[in-house]
Amino acid sequence: MSNLARVYAITADDYLAGEAISPIRHEFVAGEVFAMPGATEEHATIALNFAALLRAQVRGGPCRVYIADMKLRVEAADAFFYPDVFVTCDGRDASEPLAKRHPSLICEVLSESTEAYDRGDKFAAYRTLDSLTEYLLMDSRRRAVEVFRRQPDGWLLAPVAPDGQLELACIGFRCAVDALYEDVVFPAPANPSAT
Repeated sequence: MSNLARVYAITADDYLAGEAISPIRHEFVAGEVFAMPGATEEHATIALNFAALLRAQVRGGPCRVYIADMKLRVEAADAFFYPDVFVTCDGRDASEPLAKRHPSLICEVLSESTEAYDRGDKFAAYRTLDSLTEYLLMDSRRRAVEVFRRQPDGWLLAPVAPDGQLELACIGFRCAVDALYEDVVFPAPANPSAT
């Protein structure tokens, strides 16, 4: 007798129905559902700082900023994700109350448990979005910001200096890295020589 666990795939419609009544958020990828982990104080503060700065930038215009609780539909990956922060300026998204489909900017805040996925499979799925022009990664464990920009022949990585300025061409946004990490206190590193 085999002791392999059987995995049952569900449909996107079943996922959406379940998500509407679930007390916790889940992401959906090709029939599989994954519970979203909770965030640290550093993670939540960085995401909120960035979203607040973006909201001030786009207020009064066609763009909208979403944070953590809005789903992003990625058709090519048969997936629904909850990016930490994203911006859509596409009028088609205004008529989509449950999930947006046309972001120009996506930001993920990296943590120990999510970094490999955010840099790997999730970014691969995001790259299938024709509307996406910039993908931002901000680390929750240290001051580190990276911007990936769509180019005609692929994606270009543009690291941002810890004391530098973040610039996002898709919405004409600029801010100091200091503003992104305002009120963030990183835990002291463990001292391996302490007994």
